[in-house]
Amino acid sequence: MKFQYPLSGDAAGIAAISNFVLDINRQPVLCLHGWLDNAASFIPLAHQMDDVPLVAIDFPGHGHSKHRGTDAYYYFFDWVQDVVTICRQQNWQQLTIIGHSMGGMVATALAAAFPELVAKIILIDSIGFVTDAPEHSAKQLREGITSRLKPASGKPYYASFVDAAAARQRQSDFSLNEAMILTERGAVATTAGVTWRADMRLRQRSVYRLTPEQAQALMLAVKCPVLAVLAKDGPFASQAFQAEYFSNLQLVWATGGHHCHMTQPADVAKAIQHFLRA
Repeated sequence: MKFQYPLSGDAAGIAAISNFVLDINRQPVLCLHGWLDNAASFIPLAHQMDDVPLVAIDFPGHGHSKHRGTDAYYYFFDWVQDVVTICRQQNWQQLTIIGHSMGGMVATALAAAFPELVAKIILIDSIGFVTDAPEHSAKQLREGITSRLKPASGKPYYASFVDAAAARQRQSDFSLNEAMILTERGAVATTAGVTWRADMRLRQRSVYRLTPEQAQALMLAVKCPVLAVLAKDGPFASQAFQAEYFSNLQLVWATGGHHCHMTQPADVAKAIQHFLRA
């Protein structure tokens, strides 16, 4: 299985990417995970794609990556800058990028603003962006700042990784097996018990949302080929109409819920491999 998940923004992790690419002598397919997930979410897919060199990162605040500084917050477009930084460090151009959920939104924004870095994007149960009407801007700003000013809540602790995975499963649409894959990378054992590595500030509300018009402008700016694999039983099924804002998008339907690349990896891999060969 040609798969690595080095640490985003970490010197040792970046070196691991470089060595991996050198070993296989091929530019990797970069995998971007969803909100509160981590790079391990692509392991089931990687098992089905032995011929494709996949590299997955942990976004800052997720998995093994460092948290942003105490004077910083998690803005959506900063994820895009994180990927641009990695591409420049590795001298990557014209990448194929697989993005799940939030990772798909990052890939879309990256392809719009930095087309020289992106040859193709593959969106897994992700299409378009989270938006809100302009008249809600003041309300969004108030709720975002209020969320930041609330006293920090402590992280939950569990007796074991299995218990942590069970808690993760209860918030998702997949089995304990998929929850365990995410938990093994996304949790850590401490003297007080097993807890999550993720930065709790990720749960703070955003202080802004793109307007529908801004989101459409970004999608219209994407000129590279796009594959969108949407789950019929996932939260983005109702957003399929946004395919019309891409100039070169192929839409494929799947089953398995929002994490279909984990629950139905063979079907998702088949669609991706067909797209890559084309």
